[in-house]
Amino acid sequence: MPITRRPGAYRCGLDATMSVLNGKWKMMILWPLSERPYRFGELRREVNGVTEKVLTTQLRELEADGIVHRTVYNEVPPRVEYSLTPLGELLNNALLPLEAWGREHLMDEEVVRSGS
Repeated sequence: MPITRRPGAYRCGLDATMSVLNGKWKMMILWPLSERPYRFGELRREVNGVTEKVLTTQLRELEADGIVHRTVYNEVPPRVEYSLTPLGELLNNALLPLEAWGREHLMDEEVVRSGS
């Protein structure tokens, strides 16, 4: 399912991919969503340092690009969960080699062993 939000704006596939991931926090948002759906507050705590406003903006962009799905439950108080779409899962899988490279070459061995 190709993303059509910015048709004709790309010079190559990498350019198109980077436009979806453009934003300091987007990859850090996608990572926990690969494990399970998150409520907004949970996701904000998981993505250390992101502000509520920026998280909202980046989630909306990821939703518009078909990467993240937003589920609103008809409850009081309202409950909203964010999860990856199948396209988002494919994108996260494409990021796995980058995560492995960073873990191998840039992280302290203690942090890697502890899983933090």
